[in-house]
Amino acid sequence: MNKNIVLIGFMGAGKSVAARELGKRLNRKVVSTDELVERKEGRSIAQIFQESGEAYFRRCEKDVVWEIAQKKDLIIDCGGGIFLDSDNVANLKRNGIVIYLLATPEVLFERTQGRKHRPLLNVADPHQKIKELLAIREPAYRQAHHVIDTSNKKNHQVCDEILALIES
Repeated sequence: MNKNIVLIGFMGAGKSVAARELGKRLNRKVVSTDELVERKEGRSIAQIFQESGEAYFRRCEKDVVWEIAQKKDLIIDCGGGIFLDSDNVANLKRNGIVIYLLATPEVLFERTQGRKHRPLLNVADPHQKIKELLAIREPAYRQAHHVIDTSNKKNHQVCDEILALIES
């Protein structure tokens, strides 16, 4: 199988740690859309949001998705908002198996608490913001081929489930 394995979901769901472990297990290159945007822009996502706004960031993200969706045999760790754009969905699904890693708002809050590099959560009530964003994003995330709840699982368990799904 040379399809990409595409991990989507909210920030804190475990996409990055799962991607790294899957990369090791499958001997595949891991790419992070957020890291690719930062590298191309020469600045952090927080800086992009602050200096150029979210709309600009989403355009950069879309360009990155288009580029990596053309490749094969990748593990793709997607930023939390990527699936809000229908072109991104189509591009990533064309050559990839998309897996939505979900977690409860409480778990997501716990995992992202105190992390200043998450511009959308730099608000007075980040727990409430997570709930609001999840309500908006959940229908988009549900377009994935598979869903895995990471709330009460260790990373190796999540990766075992992903491998079982793609092997079946």
